[in-house]
Amino acid sequence: MSVEAIEVKEGERAPFHSLLSLRVTAEADPGAIVRVLHPFQNLNINPRRVLAQQAISGHIEIQVDVFGVPERMLNLIAAKLRQVPCIFNAYWHRT
Repeated sequence: MSVEAIEVKEGERAPFHSLLSLRVTAEADPGAIVRVLHPFQNLNINPRRVLAQQAISGHIEIQVDVFGVPERMLNLIAAKLRQVPCIFNAYWHRT
């Protein structure tokens, strides 16, 4: 199932105060940041905050914080990102 195919039903959005954070570890490639943000652009979701920093190991650590996104949608986004060759790990959690 493609991330774009997810329909958000009435009342399915997370509570307004629910902040979810997607964490991604990727190769030190500037294109990795664009690949992480691409699903949010396709779904017309503006992240609350995006942070990217290079780790001591040389990898890029990316954090995307969002409000009002269903958990199952973030599950699918993380699963799709884990399929990208330059991404080592992707997961989400509540903040």
